[in-house]
Formats: sequence, structure tokens, C-alpha cells
Amino acid sequence: SPSPSFAVEEYLVSTCGLTPAQARKASPKLSHLKSPSKPDAVLAFLSGLGLSGADVAAVVAKDPKFLCASVEKTLAPVVAGLTGLGFSHSDMARLASLTGVTFRCKSIIAGLRYCLPLFGSSENLLQALAPAGGSVLGSDLERVVKPNVSFLLECGLGACDIAKLYAYTLSPLSISTERIRTAVACVDGLGVPRGSPMFRHALQVVAFVSEEKITAKVEGFKKKFRWSDAEVGIAVSKAPSLLVRSEDLLQSKSDFLISEVGLEPAYIAHRPIMLTYSLEGRLRPRYYVVRFLKENGLLDHDRDYYAAVVISEKVFVEKFICPHKDAAPHLAEDYATACRGEVPARFSFT
Repeated sequence: SPSPSFAVEEYLVSTCGLTPAQARKASPKLSHLKSPSKPDAVLAFLSGLGLSGADVAAVVAKDPKFLCASVEKTLAPVVAGLTGLGFSHSDMARLASLTGVTFRCKSIIAGLRYCLPLFGSSENLLQALAPAGGSVLGSDLERVVKPNVSFLLECGLGACDIAKLYAYTLSPLSISTERIRTAVACVDGLGVPRGSPMFRHALQVVAFVSEEKITAKVEGFKKKFRWSDAEVGIAVSKAPSLLVRSEDLLQSKSDFLISEVGLEPAYIAHRPIMLTYSLEGRLRPRYYVVRFLKENGLLDHDRDYYAAVVISEKVFVEKFICPHKDAAPHLAEDYATACRGEVPARFSFT
């Protein structure tokens, strides 16, 4: 008979493997449970699929109500459908821990049947869903996802690009078709070519930012960087994430790159990736090193600052610090100091 004193929180820790903190957060969603019979049946079912204790804990922490799902009416039909699509039990274990609540919706089968051809294999699909937990699979397939995919195919996006949109927690595939049409028009207006690899990235940004904010951002670029409309288009085409960067940070980078380094606005517009790097941790310290080397005759004056900025930290040290250990023994130390936001005396140029 059901135990009136069924302790949900204790069950979540001892039987499901949740941490005490996770159990405290999850238990209010299961306060109606009076007995472990249904959760026990779900756990036995998951165990039969090959889920490890850690997998089970991940599923339950993500979606506590998973423990209340009917094995017979919900979970078993989903597993049968997944088997029909060629998913192995280990695939299902990964899918359950990735998607949480969506896994216990029968609509997941139709969603997967539709998108699987875009990915080519269940392995590719699972890898793509990992960052977002398969949020698109929870969207209405017939009314939202299919019309959006059809529209984006018309816009020139390939299956590979569309598949990558499944990887976002907030995906353009999940918004209304009217809104995605507006977003595409906005990206067109910014001058990002539809055939460009960056079109998808720009769409992802623009789909979740209002037109007013985009307009304000464009005006801000023109003012801060003295860019023309065409130059704004070039910059955004190469680095769409600029549209969501902090105004203050962009202003400080503009002040530094134009006023201190002396770069031309057009030069920056064609190399906007610079604006995505840290001013204190990358742009400024590397400029100091390059300038120090040039002023001390250790580097050709025609060596490009941009070439020093885009390389990885490891390569920068190998190319610009290590070769000068004898001629400039304090360079590594001064560079490390500059990366902490301080200006060493040897980097004080007049």
C-alpha cells in the first residue's frame, strides 16, 4: 500500500543519484508523489535501456517529472519509435539525458524523422543536439519547424547550415515564420550575402534582437568607427556577433585601435574579428610588444599588427617573445604584466 511518508527528496538522492542541492530543487515538482512505484518503474525502464547511474541522475535533474511518465503509454512507444528510426539503446540513453522533457513527448519521433536526413546519421544529430539539449525538437513540427526550414532553403541555406541551427538553445527554427522572414530581411539589409557562411550566424543573432536595437547598433558603428553603411555591412558579414557586443567595450576598442594604434576605419571594417578580442588581455598587450620590438629594431616596421593579434597565445609567444630572450630579457615578464592590465615602464612610449 502507498506509504504516506514517502520522502521524495531522500529518494532523489539515494535512488536517483542527485546531489542534495539538486534534490531540493527538484522535489517540489514531485510533491504529489505518494509512493515510489511509478518512479521505480521509470528507473527500471531507463536501466533496461542501458542508462548509467550518472545518465539517470542527469535526466532526472533536468526533468524531474520524467519520473512520473507512464512507461506503457509514453516511454515504451517513444523507444519503439526510436528503434524504428535506427537509434541504438546507447543513442537513446544519450538522447534522454540531452532532451529531458522532450524525450517523453511522442512528437519527438516525428521531429527526429524529419530532421535526421539533414544530419545524415544519428551520431551527427546527437553531437549537434548536445549544446542545446534538442530544444528545436520540442517545437511544433508542422506549424513552425517545417515552414521555417522550407523558407530558409528558399533563401539559399543548405541542409548543413540548417542542421547547425538545431544546435542552438534559442534557434531561429523555433520562432514564428513571420518573425524569421523579418530576420532574414534584416540580415539582407545589413548587407550579409545569403551565400556567405556567416549568413547563418547573422540570422541567429538578428532573430532574437529587435529591429530597433539593430538600427541603433548600426548607427553606433557608424559613429564609433566612422564607418559607411557599406563598411558596416562588411564588418557584420565577417563578424555578426558584433551586433550583440557591449557599446562601452566597442567604444573603448575604437578609441584604442583608431586613436592609439592609428588604424584606419576601413582597415578595421575588413578585419572586424579584432573587435571580438579582449582589449586588456589581447589587443593592448600585443600592441605594446609589437611596438616595443619595432622601436628597438627587433622587428621590421612593415610587420602588420593584425597578424600579431589573430594568432593564438602560444604562437604569439613563440613568434614575438621567445626569439628575443637575449636582446630583450624582460619582454616575457613585461608582456605578462601588460596582460594583467598594467603598463610596464619599458612599454611607456613617448
